[in-house]
Amino acid sequence: MSAAFFGILLLLIFAVTSNMGDRAYLGFYRYDYLFFCAVIIQICMLYLKLESLNEAKVIALFHVMAMCMELVLTAPHIGSWQYPEPAILKLQTVPLFAGFMYSAVGSFFVRVIRVFEVNFIRLPHLYHMSALAILAFVNFMSKFFIIDIRSVLFVWSILVFWRTKAVFKVQQKTMQLPMLVILVFFAFLIWIAENISTFYDIWVYPNQADGWRLVWLGKIGSWYLLLLLSFVSVLVLLGHRQKNGSWRMREHFIGHKKR
Repeated sequence: MSAAFFGILLLLIFAVTSNMGDRAYLGFYRYDYLFFCAVIIQICMLYLKLESLNEAKVIALFHVMAMCMELVLTAPHIGSWQYPEPAILKLQTVPLFAGFMYSAVGSFFVRVIRVFEVNFIRLPHLYHMSALAILAFVNFMSKFFIIDIRSVLFVWSILVFWRTKAVFKVQQKTMQLPMLVILVFFAFLIWIAENISTFYDIWVYPNQADGWRLVWLGKIGSWYLLLLLSFVSVLVLLGHRQKNGSWRMREHFIGHKKR
């Protein structure tokens, strides 16, 4: 539960601020206050040593990547989704708090790996994982201009990670699970969080413009690919793969105090 601290707090803030609507308070709107809250949460996590500065740098990368993707997908000529409320602190069509929603995913992976002392076995080669992650990121945006290769990415990810397992500790007991099962399960959890977020008008899809509807189950596939991108990025930045296919976190991350 503590590993998802950032994301859970964001969902609670979404619910608490839902009655603010599109009215301005002291010159700022709801989306602006969501940004302020997200920044405060991040500062508190650093101050309380729930995250290290090195981990925060990794998470900041997710924020930048997310904003780039958001700018493309919310552009008027694409309109995959939109942010229906006004904001002062925004970049074109994207309020600045939006990047923190993706940062919460990065924060989750970083904290899960450290808190539960996660290692991996039978991990694919770095170039396989990196190529898959890069193509997944590009396809999120390029599918509106060229062919959508999502099906290829799904099959490729299964072939690449079929034998990969995560080894972790729970109450000093070592356990392991297939990586693909973990990714699908977390994608489903994020889909639930997405339904909560759209219910509170954090963003809306075109079919929700006239009222809230359950998000299409197919979006779980999109979250799976996004989690895959986050997972590979964290593995590359936080640790190193050994020749036998095992993975270990780098020493300066291991040394950070566990909470």
